Amino acid sequence: MNPLYSLFNPEGIAVVGASREPTKIGHLVLKNLLEYGYKGRVYPVNPSATEILGLQCYPAVSTISGRVDVVVVSVPNVKTLEIIDDAGKAGAKHAVVITSGFKEVGNVELENELVRRARRYGMRVLGPNIFGYVYTPARINATFGPRDVIPGNVAFITQSGALGIALMGSTILEGIGISSIVSIGNKADIDDADLLEFFDEDPNTSVILIYMEGVNDGRRFVDVASRVSLRKPIIVIKSGRTEAGARAAASHTGSLAGNVALYETAFRQSGVLSVKSVEEAFDFVKTLSWNPVPEGERVVVITNGGGAGVQASDTLADDGVFLEKPPEDLATEVKKFVPSFASLANPIDLTGMAPEDWYYRSIRLALANPAVDAVLILYCHTALTSPMGVARAVAKALEEVGQRKPISVAIIGGAEAYEAIRYLTNLKIPAYPTPERAAHALAAQIRYRRYREYLVKRATAA
Repeated sequence: MNPLYSLFNPEGIAVVGASREPTKIGHLVLKNLLEYGYKGRVYPVNPSATEILGLQCYPAVSTISGRVDVVVVSVPNVKTLEIIDDAGKAGAKHAVVITSGFKEVGNVELENELVRRARRYGMRVLGPNIFGYVYTPARINATFGPRDVIPGNVAFITQSGALGIALMGSTILEGIGISSIVSIGNKADIDDADLLEFFDEDPNTSVILIYMEGVNDGRRFVDVASRVSLRKPIIVIKSGRTEAGARAAASHTGSLAGNVALYETAFRQSGVLSVKSVEEAFDFVKTLSWNPVPEGERVVVITNGGGAGVQASDTLADDGVFLEKPPEDLATEVKKFVPSFASLANPIDLTGMAPEDWYYRSIRLALANPAVDAVLILYCHTALTSPMGVARAVAKALEEVGQRKPISVAIIGGAEAYEAIRYLTNLKIPAYPTPERAAHALAAQIRYRRYREYLVKRATAA
């Protein structure tokens, strides 16, 4: 069993520093645990209270008679060592240290001693300087962030607390389902590689997203990521790519950001998809978590606008994906219902007069054609059709074909286009507001396929 199993599947969680004051972190963590629906035992620990949020309060972890696997620590940094000693003697397996004031402000020895004390009792430390963690299969929300995280198959590991909390909200807005969100802060003990090993074995996780400022053991990260990437895509937002960013990372979590060229090389060698922005990361998450891995690289683009098709083609080419002519039988079938001046090259341009039915029929034909590996659908809002009508045509074609190839959809327009994008998102069909973003996301599917093939060949040759 993975050593972090009981962190994500605990029988009992103690919140040390639980507070009756609604604005305190200890109160918010306790409230989120209760209201998100954790089914295990929850123990507030506060020597100055007898009851918080309807639960009996305990003066120390060692006074709790029930089993405690996880201790969430939200007390001043000077009190953390005594908490670790008390929890360790009580048999706790994991300390989730929300408290700040360690390496990130120069208190390196205090942080080192925290880990030494924990290891003395066989306890692992998550943090310090974090906002907590979420694991939706066990209904755990031990954070002071948003409560109602959408369950799903994406694990999100973040070294930034404030950004991580904001992105928790963004996943809800973007309709991205989460298996876990883990704040790792200073990474004094549990780090990215430890979590990758857990999520590799976790049946509830199929895609892993990491916001990374630096790593403590680069060689181990590469070794672990190389194994995990064979089965599950890993996306990394690497901060500190510039000198200014590296300085900010060092002051934020005490992390050494390192040479970005070294990181990029390491990511490629381990099959990690590196991105530069949160927007790009979420675009990749959608396509990689909602689509299957393509069997090949034969992409067909279907559009009603030549300009959108050109932009998408350029983006694909920038990403190393080059369009070939569509299969002859596909072009022959599409030719039967489009005007004579429609382009049947690739992109297939249905023309601006295309009704929703042309989209439905052409998408259905492309998805069913064995010589097509992925489909990119572009729609520019015209007076002849509605974005929602085209979105429904996409969904209908997918449902009727009964097989899923990677697809990516761009619906370009105003408010109606965004409503159609949200409709597709709710169906777990990756949709974007620009042809460039849709094309770049689809290219990520192909890049992951290439990385995985490379890793398989390397493993076979070893």
